[in-house]
Amino acid sequence: MIPAKLALRALLWLAILALLQGLAQAQSVSLAGMMGSKALLVVNGTTPKTVAVGETHQGVKVISTSGDQAVIEQFGKRQTLRVGEAPVSVVGNSNGGNSGGLGARGTRIVLSASSGGHFITAGQINGHAVQFMLDTGATTIGMSMADAERAGINYKNGRPVHMSTSNGDSMGFHIKLNSVRIGDVEVYDVDAVVTPQPMPFLLLGNSFLMRFQMKRENNLMTLDKRY
Repeated sequence: MIPAKLALRALLWLAILALLQGLAQAQSVSLAGMMGSKALLVVNGTTPKTVAVGETHQGVKVISTSGDQAVIEQFGKRQTLRVGEAPVSVVGNSNGGNSGGLGARGTRIVLSASSGGHFITAGQINGHAVQFMLDTGATTIGMSMADAERAGINYKNGRPVHMSTSNGDSMGFHIKLNSVRIGDVEVYDVDAVVTPQPMPFLLLGNSFLMRFQMKRENNLMTLDKRY
């Protein structure tokens, strides 16, 4: 029979090992700058490292770069980083699944409100990096023609729609997006409207939000994917 003190000590060591394993699989990653098409990555607060598309640094692979943004992949998860934004916490799971962080198991998105009270997040449309602002008053995802062109969307094949703007009536296009992704949460066949007016952010409207159960607590917005 194992003495109680030895059993307690064994349990303590198991707990410490589990904690160390979890810490070893979690990293914070930020984008310090861009060097041409290369990303200047900071992993766990270490010295910035220039990493080209397709290269890997400390387990973080750069998938693509565009302007002041870079899409990275680690532990099978993809995140979009932007110069000057706070580091993202990327967490790995030894059993091959996803746990914690943004979009755990591909079903949850957690957004923090900006100083202005808006929920702004990096994301992807059809694999192209974009910046979203959550807008529960928008029927669909909204984007400008310039945004659509940067994302490689042939919006002129969409259904023409009349729109009222501050500059009078204009013509927009109703389209279907193949995929919309935030963190490692992805949904497909999402309605969107392309407008001629320039926009500072793409509007993350109800054609995307209706796929989720939304819950706000103070400055956090949690979106849980519906089934």
